[in-house]
Amino acid sequence: MSPIVIKTIQFFLSLSILIVLHELGHFIPAKYFKTRVEKFYLFFDVKFSLFKKRIGETEYGIGWLPLGGYVKISGMIDESMDKEAMAEEPKEWEFRSKPAWQRLIIMLGGVTVNFILAVVIFIGLAYAYGETYIANDSLKDGVWVTDTTLGDALGIQTGDKVLAVDGKEIESLNTIVPEVVYGENITIERDGQKIEMEIPVNFIETISENKEQVRFIKPRLPWVISEVPEDSQNASVGFQAGDVLTTIAGSSVKYQDQVFPILESNKGKTVDLIVNRNGTDVPLKAKISEEAKLGLMIGMTGADAEKQGFLKYNTTDYTFLESIPAGWNKGVKTLTDYIKGMKKIFNPDTGAYKEVGGFAAIGGMFPDTWNWPAFWATTAFISIILAFMNILPIPALDGGHVMFLLYEMITGRKPSDKFLEYAQITGFFILIALLLFANGNDVYKAIFK
Repeated sequence: MSPIVIKTIQFFLSLSILIVLHELGHFIPAKYFKTRVEKFYLFFDVKFSLFKKRIGETEYGIGWLPLGGYVKISGMIDESMDKEAMAEEPKEWEFRSKPAWQRLIIMLGGVTVNFILAVVIFIGLAYAYGETYIANDSLKDGVWVTDTTLGDALGIQTGDKVLAVDGKEIESLNTIVPEVVYGENITIERDGQKIEMEIPVNFIETISENKEQVRFIKPRLPWVISEVPEDSQNASVGFQAGDVLTTIAGSSVKYQDQVFPILESNKGKTVDLIVNRNGTDVPLKAKISEEAKLGLMIGMTGADAEKQGFLKYNTTDYTFLESIPAGWNKGVKTLTDYIKGMKKIFNPDTGAYKEVGGFAAIGGMFPDTWNWPAFWATTAFISIILAFMNILPIPALDGGHVMFLLYEMITGRKPSDKFLEYAQITGFFILIALLLFANGNDVYKAIFK
């Protein structure tokens, strides 16, 4: 099956789950407070619906426009803009007739469910799969910076040890780049000296321009031959799988990053080299191509790297009770990081606004092969995004309604229906503008990048 089809299926499955549960977050407290719910829809039913069925006072259905979903609550100024109903005298079952604290709970229900759902997913992932990562402090000779453009922009180089970001110790190698993206300051150790540097304000933009190298910080590993291809220019030299390169062109080497510059400076030449084979040094001669390659497949398993002391994996298995705080902490951390990212987006100097994406960007977050852990982790992340975006104080979003309800509860004065109507219209146009900008970014990047 095509990777695009797999991503699309995952996207719509995830979106459907999140929309239905978000709207249930409004539906359940509304029904609990005896507020009439006229419609409950997955996707929007502009002009017509794909499916609908009335059960009691509520029409349940699936719309044809997959831009979200909604519950239509009686007596509430929402996206339906039902002016005729609002012009009538308030009924006891209507939203506007309920106490402000009940209306607040109804409006907060969606984002609350989104956050709780993310935490529940993280709890399940922690319990089912635990956590495994490369311990950052196990890299005795620092990290390998595979892209000098990104490394120079950040101010780090191969051999540096990344100690902390914003004063928080880095435990996992894989979290260095995400922490740097959201951070303000980085602490490294170079040649035994601790150095603190500011992270460039536009580093997000630098990464976005070099996306293919986004994983530019890797562990330093030896040059171990995993395969000798039959069409290699050095197929008959005598290389064997498992050979470890220790000397090339008269220079001793320990790591892969030390080999590449030597290959580059000896393009097209035949050089002497030494490989270690089962503890014995074996001298060989090899041809370096004009592309600075030996024509060999290299690499070693994580288990072998750990066995030989180049890195160490930390693995944590959680009991069900232990997975609960782990999942909660993951949810809070994800939300906190997303808020940090949004702050950077609203700062034009960072260039982060260029990375704002729409449906294509969200769909691209899913793996191109079916992987349940990755699917659920991505769904949890999107659920956090929906919770945050919906609580923004923009009219037409849950956060806009919450803002006006808090104003009413604090001042004792309820905004007029006419004001709420105009606010809803304004919020609608703001949302359309944001939607066009985000999806326009997707189109621009698809065409020009």
